[in-house]
Amino acid sequence: MESKTKAFFKKPIMLTVIAIVLGFITAMIIMAAAGYPPFESIGTLLYGMLGSPKKILNVFIKSTPIIFTGVGVAFAIKTGLFNIGAEGQFIMGSIGAVLTGILVKAPAVIEIPLIILAGAAAGALYGGIVGLLKARFGINEVITSIMLNWIALYFSNWIVGRPQFAGLGSSSQKIAESGYTTILDNWKRTAGMEGLMKTLLGRAFLKTDVNVGFIVAVIAAIFISWLLFKTRKGFELRAVGFNKDAAKFTGINVNRQIVQAMLISGALCGIGAAFYITGQWPHAISSLSNFEGYGLNGLSVAFIAMSSPIGCIFAGLLFGGLLYGGSTLQLTMGVPTEIINIIIGVIVFFCALTYILPKLIDKIGTTKKGGAANV
Repeated sequence: MESKTKAFFKKPIMLTVIAIVLGFITAMIIMAAAGYPPFESIGTLLYGMLGSPKKILNVFIKSTPIIFTGVGVAFAIKTGLFNIGAEGQFIMGSIGAVLTGILVKAPAVIEIPLIILAGAAAGALYGGIVGLLKARFGINEVITSIMLNWIALYFSNWIVGRPQFAGLGSSSQKIAESGYTTILDNWKRTAGMEGLMKTLLGRAFLKTDVNVGFIVAVIAAIFISWLLFKTRKGFELRAVGFNKDAAKFTGINVNRQIVQAMLISGALCGIGAAFYITGQWPHAISSLSNFEGYGLNGLSVAFIAMSSPIGCIFAGLLFGGLLYGGSTLQLTMGVPTEIINIIIGVIVFFCALTYILPKLIDKIGTTKKGGAANV
C-alpha cells in the first residue's frame, strides 16, 4: 500500500508547487551568477506583484486574457487536442470585437454583449477551421494552428491598414465608449473622482484599467470544468481524447466532437480577446510586428495548471504577476526582463517534468523496498 508521504507528493497541486519553487530557486541562481543579489531581487519581484492594491489590481488585469487562453488550451488538451493556435484565435477575436465596437453604436446593454459575442464567434470560427481540417482530412492540429497564427497576425495588420478602419491617418481606432467594461471608468471624468482619490483602494481603481473581465474569466473556468466533468457532452469530448477508437465503438461521433472541441477552445480565446479590447486602453488594435503572447502564454498556463481549467486561474495569476512584477524588478534593480522569461521557462520546464515525477517517486520507493528486503 502506498505511503501517505508518497501519495502527498504525487498530488497534482504538490507537483506544481514543487515546480514553481524549483523555478524560483533556479532563477535566483541565475541572477546571482549575473551579479544581481538573488534574495533582494526576488523580494523586489514579489513587491512588484503584491506591494499595493494598485499592483494587485494590475496583476488581475494582466492575468485576465492569459486565464482565458489558458482555459481554452486546457480544454482542448482534455479532449485530446493540442491547440497551439490560441494566439491566432486571440488575434481574430480582437479583430471581431474591434470591428463590432466601431461599426455598432448602441447602448452598453446591447453594445457590450455584441462585442463579446463577436469576439467569441471570430475565435470559435478560427479554431473550428483547425478542428475541421483534423476531423475531415486528418491534418495534425499543431501544424495547421501554427500556420493560422501567422495568417491571423498578417490579416490583423491588413485590417488595420484599411483606410476605412484607420481613419485620419491613425494606426488604430477605438471601439465605442458604450462598449467599455472598465469598472468606474465614468468616475474618472466626474466630480466623484475627488472622493475616490481620498482612499487607497479608490485611487487604485481610478489609476488602473480594472474591469469585469477577471470575474468572467473565473466563471468561464468554473463552467468549463463543470462541462468537462459533470455533463454528458464533457464525457463524450474526454472519451474522444482518451481513445478515439473506443469512443467510436460506443457510438460517439468522433469527428463532430473534434470540431466542437476546437470551436469551444477558440471561443474561449476569442472571449478573452474581447474583454481585453473592452476592458483595457487603448480599446483598439494596431499593427503587430510580432505576437503579443497572450495565446502563447496561455499554453504555458495550461501546462502549469496540468490542464485543469480551475488550475488555470491560479497559474494565470502567477503568470500575470511575473509579467507585471518583472517591470518593477527591471526599473528598481536593472534586472533585464529576460530574467522573467527565464523564470517562466524554467517553471514550465519543471512542470513538464512533473509528469514523470510520480514514476520517479514510485521507482525510488521500489528501490528502497528491494534494498530492505535484501537485508
